[in-house]
Amino acid sequence: AYKAKWYGRTIIKVDPFFPSSQLCSGCGHQHKDVKNLSVRVWECPSCGVRHDRNLNASLNIKKEALRLLSLQSI
Repeated sequence: AYKAKWYGRTIIKVDPFFPSSQLCSGCGHQHKDVKNLSVRVWECPSCGVRHDRNLNASLNIKKEALRLLSLQSI
């Protein structure tokens, strides 16, 4: 946090229970079967996009942080 302050950056905390790996970063569909940590790659049953679990989660966390940041600006 102090380094972010030094460099004029903002830290946004996303809820630890946010279902980042379960949400399709393409269409937003929540696929609850992905709760199983052994599932490393999955296909969205709604739009058919194939996801790497970690990459998909990172995209969803970034999207959620930007959404939370926009709410703070209001």
